[in-house]
Amino acid sequence: MNCRHAHTLANRTVRRQIFARTAAPEGGARDWKRNWVRGCAFFIMLAGSAAAQDVPSGQSVTLHEALIDTVNGESWLRLRFLAPQIAQDGGGVSYVQAEADFEQLCQNVGLPYITEYDLAPDLIVVALMDRPVPFGQADPDATQFIEAFRIGADGCIWEAF
Repeated sequence: MNCRHAHTLANRTVRRQIFARTAAPEGGARDWKRNWVRGCAFFIMLAGSAAAQDVPSGQSVTLHEALIDTVNGESWLRLRFLAPQIAQDGGGVSYVQAEADFEQLCQNVGLPYITEYDLAPDLIVVALMDRPVPFGQADPDATQFIEAFRIGADGCIWEAF
């Protein structure tokens, strides 16, 4: 399997890299280098920043990375967005204010993304983070809000964990 492919996302070049990686287990994330046997994750790292998305909360968010992995036999597309305004110290956008952002990002970024790359995930996970945090690593100073959606006939359906 070729581990690097060039793709274009929103007129920007991205690199697709395939790494063995686990999803964060219950109780917290672990270092993927020590726990790589549960399956491969496809990382689509943005070479440049993707176009900013305006969302209902009024903040501007930017797609940081997209990851595809398998969790308990299901394919998950993880869309991780930078959203500096959710920061604990002086950010100003609370989870309640950002709640509608998740569905909009799933509908307007996630669904077109799976169509463009011919993916068939069982779940789309949308994460907002105030700063880049490597997937699977803890950062007690970072703020992250995360929601998951199933794909239905009418679009994204919120999935309670």
